[in-house]
Amino acid sequence: MELPKLQKPQKYVGLYIFDFGDHAAVGFTAQEVAELLESERYRDGKVYKIHRAYPDGRLELKGVTAQMFQLEAGMFFYSSEKETAERDFKELVNLAVRTSPPSRAKVYLAQYSPDKFVTALIYPAEYDDEFSSWLLEGRYKTSGPAEGGVEAVQRYYNQQPEILEKHQLFGATESISRTGDELLASLKLAVQR
Repeated sequence: MELPKLQKPQKYVGLYIFDFGDHAAVGFTAQEVAELLESERYRDGKVYKIHRAYPDGRLELKGVTAQMFQLEAGMFFYSSEKETAERDFKELVNLAVRTSPPSRAKVYLAQYSPDKFVTALIYPAEYDDEFSSWLLEGRYKTSGPAEGGVEAVQRYYNQQPEILEKHQLFGATESISRTGDELLASLKLAVQR
């Protein structure tokens, strides 16, 4: 895969490279990649996320499977006491007010039983690393056990705990995603942004 020389490569961190087979293009958003992968023509494309960029133009990439753009991941913070779970929920929502999360997400305070509560953070799976970093940078801490991942989200949905509170989080200002004809018209460009 041959990539173009980028001006200001650091601005591409968090964006994607799409390898079409005959050429590759740099600078797609997650939403744009998802739309391309849903199309019949580009469903077999290869996708790489730009994790680091160096001033000399080198890029550190991570391959991303097409399925990742169709899944939700999450982090689940458990407590045996309702008051503790409520505090965890409020602290997570307050973190999002102080510092926008990497993308849209849902936060739930839910109850499995009289002595089992969870604060659930659910988001698009392609943002898993970014949400981990966001929680660490925001110094979000809980006192009980925690788990995360795609499988944890599925278990949560399957067990259907009673939702006590919920909150929608909105992501930090991202690059504006193009859709439809606008996106398709630019696919031959080596640099998208």
